[in-house]
Amino acid sequence: MAKQHHRRRYHFLDLLLIFVPLSFVLYYLQINSVITFFVTAIALAAITHFIAESTSIIARRVSNTISALINATFGNVVEFFIAIFALRDGLVSLVKASITGSIVINVLLLIGLLSMLAGGLKYKEQRFNKDSAGVASTMLIIMVVGLALPSLYNVTVGKPEQTMSFAVSIILGIIYLLSLLYTLVTHKHLFVVERKGPHDEHSRWSTRTAVIILLIATAMVSFESSILVKTIEPLIQLGGFTETFVGLVFIAILTNIPEHLSAINFARKNNMTLSLEIGMSSALQIALFVVPVLVLVSSLYLGNPLDLVFSPFELVAIVITAMIANYISSDGVCHWLEGAQLIAVYSLIATVFYFIV
Repeated sequence: MAKQHHRRRYHFLDLLLIFVPLSFVLYYLQINSVITFFVTAIALAAITHFIAESTSIIARRVSNTISALINATFGNVVEFFIAIFALRDGLVSLVKASITGSIVINVLLLIGLLSMLAGGLKYKEQRFNKDSAGVASTMLIIMVVGLALPSLYNVTVGKPEQTMSFAVSIILGIIYLLSLLYTLVTHKHLFVVERKGPHDEHSRWSTRTAVIILLIATAMVSFESSILVKTIEPLIQLGGFTETFVGLVFIAILTNIPEHLSAINFARKNNMTLSLEIGMSSALQIALFVVPVLVLVSSLYLGNPLDLVFSPFELVAIVITAMIANYISSDGVCHWLEGAQLIAVYSLIATVFYFIV
């Protein structure tokens, strides 16, 4: 019985690792760029699964503060590398759209389809921690302010200096760190959550093995991200898509697969607090951690700096997302119809972005 209890466990995403060497072969032999794009996307999904699993193993063996820093650093590493390579190649519109898409997907699609609907089909009503969701929704409003003001300045006054985006990024980064201090140190008693679900299972790796796998997977992500970015333009040309649509839908969904799988598992086990926390935290990490770092790094080291001037449609999508997050966090109760409503909003946003040239 003991052997059976501690036997090694495998995940179906482990099988997708075969696409990693396949993507290298397709890319270096210059075989069909569109096929290479999708093979590379599958390879990235497999690698991000290993990053998510290794970080969760490490996080369970360290303090909450260190755990939060690890998750903030590696939780959106795929978005970061794709954005860095895309900025280097001048695909600024794609990066902004992928930022918008990640925020929208994590709140509307992840929480709607994968949490409220998946859990709501099993439970009539589900409850979650209003305090935790309330803090996250307020942070999303701050995110909207930070992204909207430079864009408003661009419309009313003219193109703002890069120093404005630089300064706004620093402020957003600081408030994000302060939110971690609030939730993990000074008021952590408000955010105690019973971690029922996938994390109850025994880890299949030791901490040392998890650290090694995390480092190797991060290096692999950098190579795969470079290949993915180099095959995006052929995909846009052959598929009739725009940079904005590819960034908002394809890239955003691809880079959030592990979070989506975890959210489903928690929601199906009636742990909506953690399910919502995954979606909200991921959206906040992108807006208040990844974006400021991208602005700072691109301003200092890349030839195509990222600014915080977003298009009107991108801003509207982010504002709508923040408003909905604020609404759903107000009562601490959710059901399947709310999930369906969130999915409808996401579908409307994606549909409109498909037609934007």
